[in-house]
Amino acid sequence: MTEQSTSENIPENQIGKAIAIASGKGGVGKSTVAVNISVALAKKGLKVGLLDADIYGPNVPTMMGISAMPPQDGPKLKPAEVHGVQVMSIGFLVPDGQPLIWRGPMLHSAIQQFINDVAWGQLDYLVVDLPPGTGDVQLSLAQTLPLSGGVIVTLPQKVSIEDAWRGLEMFRTMEIPLLGVVENMSFLELPDGTQLDIFGQGGGERMAQEASVPFLGTIPIDPAVREGGDQGAPIVISHPDTPAAAAFNGITEAILARFETGELKGTEDIEIEITD
Repeated sequence: MTEQSTSENIPENQIGKAIAIASGKGGVGKSTVAVNISVALAKKGLKVGLLDADIYGPNVPTMMGISAMPPQDGPKLKPAEVHGVQVMSIGFLVPDGQPLIWRGPMLHSAIQQFINDVAWGQLDYLVVDLPPGTGDVQLSLAQTLPLSGGVIVTLPQKVSIEDAWRGLEMFRTMEIPLLGVVENMSFLELPDGTQLDIFGQGGGERMAQEASVPFLGTIPIDPAVREGGDQGAPIVISHPDTPAAAAFNGITEAILARFETGELKGTEDIEIEITD
């Protein structure tokens, strides 16, 4: 590709792998998974970007403890950087609490700008937090950015699994490689050491088996996960020795292993040109 930017200080965007985190419904902890995977990747010394593409519910800024981008220096937007991760979100661009009532063309334009008009620079991984469902944002992202793989997040309960199947089939329809399934809020460990299955048991693993995709792991219920999200300190850094943090780290390792085996197709490195 030909470099079209006139600024020598803005490098061409080069993204090694782009990972989409999706769910069929809201409230399953998809953003929490995206945030903690991003930080876990950065802790390994990798160059990581996190794109909050949940246009209608941009929670990533709160979970990462940031409220604004740095001042713009040149023609491109500069992502914020925190916990070793570069972050871009629509939440930086609209007042708190203001709803976005956008139709498809506006959503498509916003997604294109988040990819092409942001100075991501060179990244090993770009993690994309998708909105719930299977609508315009997902289609626009797939048309704009070659995705290396998709992760489905679900709760163990039946109604969550039913919706998660729609997200899984969306990836298949768009020919995006499936990295696997994550089961969030799998159980609550009680003081006596027993486990309380608040949302059922094993639904995510059964779904993965039926879909013939890897099961990436379970994440237990831990108040520290919620507290970390509210305070802008993801649990993988705020409470790294907890079972929940270990679960996020294990899921991150499983995702990396999927790429390292070379079994995924269509996961070549991506080069995105910064244009004026």
